[in-house]
Amino acid sequence: MTHQDSPAPSPARRIPVLAGVLPIGRRALGSDALAGVTLAALAIPEVMGYAKIAGMPPVTGLYTMLAPVVLFAVFGASRHLVVGADSATAAILAAGLAGSAAPASAAYVRLAGTAALLVGAMLLLARLIRLGFLANFLSRTVLIGFLTGVGIQVAAGQLPDMLGVHAEGGQTVPKLINLVRALGHINVTTALVSAAVVVVVVGVRLVAKRVPGGLIAVVGAIVVSKVVDLSAHGVSVLGSVPQGMPHIALPTFDLSEMSASLGTAVSMFVVILAQSSATSRAYAARYGETADEDADLVGLGTANVGAAFTGTFVVNGSPTKTQIVDGAGGRSQIAPLAAGVVTVVVLVLLTGPLGALPLAALATVVFLIGIDLVDIAGLRRIFRVRRAEFVVALLTAAAVVFTGVEQGVVLAIIVSVVDHLRHSYHPHSGVLIKSPAGHWQPEPVTPGRRTAEGIIVYRFGSSMYFANAMRLSTDVTTLLTNSPTVRWFCLDCVAVGDVDYTSADVLAAVARRLHTHGSRLVLSGVLPEVREQLDRYGLTRTIGADSYFDTAGAALDAFDKRRA
Repeated sequence: MTHQDSPAPSPARRIPVLAGVLPIGRRALGSDALAGVTLAALAIPEVMGYAKIAGMPPVTGLYTMLAPVVLFAVFGASRHLVVGADSATAAILAAGLAGSAAPASAAYVRLAGTAALLVGAMLLLARLIRLGFLANFLSRTVLIGFLTGVGIQVAAGQLPDMLGVHAEGGQTVPKLINLVRALGHINVTTALVSAAVVVVVVGVRLVAKRVPGGLIAVVGAIVVSKVVDLSAHGVSVLGSVPQGMPHIALPTFDLSEMSASLGTAVSMFVVILAQSSATSRAYAARYGETADEDADLVGLGTANVGAAFTGTFVVNGSPTKTQIVDGAGGRSQIAPLAAGVVTVVVLVLLTGPLGALPLAALATVVFLIGIDLVDIAGLRRIFRVRRAEFVVALLTAAAVVFTGVEQGVVLAIIVSVVDHLRHSYHPHSGVLIKSPAGHWQPEPVTPGRRTAEGIIVYRFGSSMYFANAMRLSTDVTTLLTNSPTVRWFCLDCVAVGDVDYTSADVLAAVARRLHTHGSRLVLSGVLPEVREQLDRYGLTRTIGADSYFDTAGAALDAFDKRRA
């Protein structure tokens, strides 16, 4: 089908709710419903695995496909973003609640609900004070490293259940060390179940990528478990699964427990901002739509509040689920809603068979999800084109693996900001020279470099702030060293979007210094906002209002006329 089957509403006609559902195209309705069935087939074993990662009862993973999906469809704007349990936020939740309560216990579920409530409140607050821009502080490079680290951590955490051994350890490395020590106690039958699931899932992927290999493996494992009675051979099974819809559940409102969950909630909030925003933007761009991040924040916020009160855990915009729906032809939130209907059928009619599911099979599905998060192809691309950013990605991944997901999130933000500052601290600046064809070309700053006799046109390659302003002063010194007289020094500002107070002082000092050398500072390509800043700082009084030119070419022409 084509995009015309389900056109997105224009911003002017967008209604406050159901923006991701309306309008409904007749031909699109069937495709969306079928995509929803496909999503359910792939996501049901996946979300149960994510619940296991989060330390929650597996059935709560199914709950993430109910109220949160409906609330995002009502209040969100993206037609494509699929909300549900996610490996990254599940891993952060498990790390943050470790030691607070026994995993999968009633107390643990209440704490997870509190964390979801806090995340929902933060997302709604972010909408009110327009904090959506924070998503931009996690670069694509850092996200690749972060998700790679999460993938390694998640995959490593499933190995004990896959082998039927017990291995303590809060962090990945201690757990792996304890796993090696316990290798002599492997349950062979459990290991064979895990190996069979790997063969089925990988084999199905090689034959037909759209066929739900995870679902086939899980159903097959349940059938074998029932027929052979795997539990009698020492294979742990899921056990009793609550039947029916989730009940209203109250998260804990104890201030001390809420305070203890705050750091975990902040970490998940940042990841949700970055991951959901990046995913919704990508798919909106693919179909020529306008991403409304503010409305999506409301949808994500209400979805997490819904999760908090239905006994489940934090939900996120999932890139993998979004791609499943898109690949199956879904083009609106009707697809996730259809998947929710399938989940209801499973909860009402099929929870009995789920109890026979071997934990090794579920752990193996999660293990393969973790392996999929390790973005080797992305790391290779970064390595080929930008080695420094490759190091940044590796550092982020290592931080997640060796110190934990929460610390990895903090480091990811710090590394992203430092990486940005590193680029702006060393802007690409140079002297502009006209080629024989009349085009401006930047040349390195060296003593005696000139644009033409008596004039230097110097381009500063970024906004000017306290950390990089002295670069201008240093370059002026280099250009004036042991060189003929310069009458005009033209600072081309086409790349300068902001000038802070310190930089304005540096500019004034450069102007006075040039004046003592018999030179004049002029500026070209100054944005109106930057000109207002320079007027307020008093630089215009120092250099004169006639020292501004629209382009570097106009400044050069004016210099030639005055010299003539």
